[in-house]
Amino acid sequence: MPNSNLSATLLGGLIAVGLAAAGYFVADAAQAIRASERVVEVKGLAEREVPADLVLWSLSYGATADDLSVLNQRLAADTESVRDFLRERGFEDAEISRGEPNITDRHAGYGEPRGERYQAQAVILVRTDKVDRVKAAQQETQSLVAEGVTLNRNYEYPTEYLFTRLNEIKPEMIAEATRSAREAAQQFAEDSGSEVGGIRRARQGYFSIEDRDRLSPHIKRVRVVTTVEYHLID
Repeated sequence: MPNSNLSATLLGGLIAVGLAAAGYFVADAAQAIRASERVVEVKGLAEREVPADLVLWSLSYGATADDLSVLNQRLAADTESVRDFLRERGFEDAEISRGEPNITDRHAGYGEPRGERYQAQAVILVRTDKVDRVKAAQQETQSLVAEGVTLNRNYEYPTEYLFTRLNEIKPEMIAEATRSAREAAQQFAEDSGSEVGGIRRARQGYFSIEDRDRLSPHIKRVRVVTTVEYHLID
């Protein structure tokens, strides 16, 4: 019986030593694997300028009168003048829409009434892909003023230039950003005496579309940044 207990004790000790040794070698192997897993994280940029392909242009105008029926007649005449102006410059009726006019009773407030009682403000919106025609027509709106149309600066509906064909250029830009990232990784590898291996992980950033500058909102700058991790090979 004592020999049996001694044997069991020795056997348990040997198993414990074996497990400890195995654990050491496993940990050592894991450390060696981590040490050999050399990676570099780089960013790649793709950027290009594109012309806007959609424009939202508003023309705001107003009329005044002491009688609502007269006010409506004046507003209708001005509306037709604006529509004719746009048609003559190549815009179709489907591209032109008018919002509901805003009518104010200027004698309803405090103080002494001045001027005609009623004032109406209306907006005609042009939504079109004819960007160049909009830019040209904007330079000719003085002819409307000469006809008696009172144009107003509209801060609520500023002219907007948009780029809507992002999906058409996305694949090329992503490929360009990836090439840019690999060039950066290649430079890093050369400086460290290594070679670039395969991609370990890649993250595509968001596409941004902004005006090239405040003086040319019809030209857009499209930008994307990708983040890529490459394996490094000694």
